[in-house]
Amino acid sequence: RPESRVWTVMLLLGTCLLYCARVTVPICAVALSTHFDWDKKQSGIVLSSFFWGYCLTQIIGGHVSDQVGGEKILLLSASAWGLLTVLTPLLTHVTSAHLVFMASSRFLMGLLQGVYFPSLSSLLSQKVRESERAFTYSTVGTGSQFGTLVIGGAGSLLLDWYGWESVFYFSGLLTLLWVYCTCKYLLSEKELIIPIDYLVRGLSFSKQTKVPWKQLFKKAPIWAVIIAQLCTASTFFTLLSWLPTFFKETFPESKGWVFNVVPWLVAIPTSLFGGFLSDHLINQGYKTITIRKFMQVIGSGVSSIFALCLGQTSSFCKAIVFASASVGLQTFNHSGISVNVQDLAPSCAGLLFGVGNTGGALLGVVCVYLAGYLIETTGSWVSVFNLVAAVNSIGLCAFLMFGEAQRVDTDSAYVDL
Repeated sequence: RPESRVWTVMLLLGTCLLYCARVTVPICAVALSTHFDWDKKQSGIVLSSFFWGYCLTQIIGGHVSDQVGGEKILLLSASAWGLLTVLTPLLTHVTSAHLVFMASSRFLMGLLQGVYFPSLSSLLSQKVRESERAFTYSTVGTGSQFGTLVIGGAGSLLLDWYGWESVFYFSGLLTLLWVYCTCKYLLSEKELIIPIDYLVRGLSFSKQTKVPWKQLFKKAPIWAVIIAQLCTASTFFTLLSWLPTFFKETFPESKGWVFNVVPWLVAIPTSLFGGFLSDHLINQGYKTITIRKFMQVIGSGVSSIFALCLGQTSSFCKAIVFASASVGLQTFNHSGISVNVQDLAPSCAGLLFGVGNTGGALLGVVCVYLAGYLIETTGSWVSVFNLVAAVNSIGLCAFLMFGEAQRVDTDSAYVDL
């Protein structure tokens, strides 16, 4: 238990720093567009470039983590994205093609961060009991809100005081410090080493695998959770990318630290509450799938209602309330579809999570760019929030109709591939 708690805290911090690095560009979007003279479409290209890279390493990252251990892949990727974040502002001084460079940098960031959540899902599915998965995943998952909160608060201040470059240095150096501490205090030297031949075996989708993962894709519950995951991931990415710009342009007199902090501050307790409530209800005897679907109704359905309200208000206070409610309630997804993958197939949860997140990243590219296009052509933010609600509704309907929670990777009808 003590070791488990330490790992939970460290993974929470790792998720926090992942988002600190990921949100640097959205936080600095207005400053970067001013500095490099970008319009909304060009900003949309830079913001969406992340997801092109993000979608390419999800599946292979999850599969390798299932084979060699999620913690190794987590630390390897964190080292790389931390270094890239530190170097980004330095390298802008040696090139004149800033749009190409920043888009390429975001693409590479996506490649490096793409393995994180599949690795995390793989790690937790193998180490955490079903009755504790929702709270554990929700606790670690709060790092996404906590990280956005940290970079939203500290980043906004650094942006005002020292310029956009300082935001990159801040998040990158903290990530490298986290990697050092985790390697030094939680892992032995043997655990840090990944033999080349072992890694190669992990990279291959061998016919000797004990998991009939090809057969899994014929199951309706698998596709239900994948569709729901790609929808919720893409809408979360859209809000994450464009909310700072929405507040900055709609309420130009407002302070950046308010709208970059409050919604994510609210999301932390809601995520923890959602995980606690989910595990509590399951332990009380309620069916697992009933609770997963209930959580998803709140995470995708109710949160979308508040997103629609956000597009209709002209009051800054109401906008903060609606944004906080929408972002906060989205964290109930941690107790819904995010752990449902682990319910269905814990032996290959990393791989399946990677498939869903790949779809989410691809759809995220489309949604993030489409949001910028809609804003530029219509001059209104209402269509952006309508887009978020529509995509969420599709994923929710698929999960409610076909979602299940019974394990499907040990079916006796399967034959080892």
